[in-house]
Amino acid sequence: MIRAKITSDEFQIFKKYIYESSGIALETGKEYLLETRLNPLLTEYNCSTFKDLYLKSKSDNSHKIEESIIDAISTNETYFFRDKTPFELLQHKILPDLIDKRSKSSALKPAIKLWSAASSTGQEIYSIAMTLDEMGISTANYNIKLLGTDISDAAVAQASYGSYNKFEVSRGLEQEKLNRYFVEENGKWRIKDQIRIMAQFKKLNLMKPFGNIGKFDIILCRNVMIYFTIEDRKKIYKNLARSLESDGYLLIGSTESLTNITDIFKSQRYLQSTFYQFK
Repeated sequence: MIRAKITSDEFQIFKKYIYESSGIALETGKEYLLETRLNPLLTEYNCSTFKDLYLKSKSDNSHKIEESIIDAISTNETYFFRDKTPFELLQHKILPDLIDKRSKSSALKPAIKLWSAASSTGQEIYSIAMTLDEMGISTANYNIKLLGTDISDAAVAQASYGSYNKFEVSRGLEQEKLNRYFVEENGKWRIKDQIRIMAQFKKLNLMKPFGNIGKFDIILCRNVMIYFTIEDRKKIYKNLARSLESDGYLLIGSTESLTNITDIFKSQRYLQSTFYQFK
């Protein structure tokens, strides 16, 4: 495999290219990250330098190379029931309150509409689906819409299929849940259909208009804003607000804050967890 070093000029070229394509802002000092993530693509696309890869990507009308670059750069760090507290918050506070409100206002099956706005390979959405199932909430008695979106084609493809290797299911997933909700196939574990049918996945760039994505009762946008500039974060939160029902809930990462970013939401506390609603 080619092991090329990225030059200062090449880093600036890719920094601009990746930002324009995805909104991901790479700071100076991330040269090693680019080298590590993109070196395999030099071999795959028969390029000897990073500039060659850039030029080949720009001339690729299919945009396959650009997608490969974004797939490589976008961090897909995720695992089942990550941080735990958001799922406890959903189970013990948000979902019961939401179901109570929706049951009173609907003569038909109550709707539960949830969006994971940076769903990576799907572990967050499937963790929520398992939580719903354990609460006795299924498609038989509720209109459930769980949407997961991500900028990475590869991540969306894996999430849609719902198949995970031994390492992926070992992270955050208790053995009891593995046995209950997964089937083993050729050395991997695939989520059972009763859970998989609750979720849909699609590609979406948070930096671009969301289109007719609809409105949601709950939006999770966790651990992704660190890759955007402050100004871009402001724009994204404003767009997320447009996709949230007036009495909806926003959950962000445990180390993230909306301070000096947006004044649209007010923070609410439940036990050790924080969530946000419109003021």
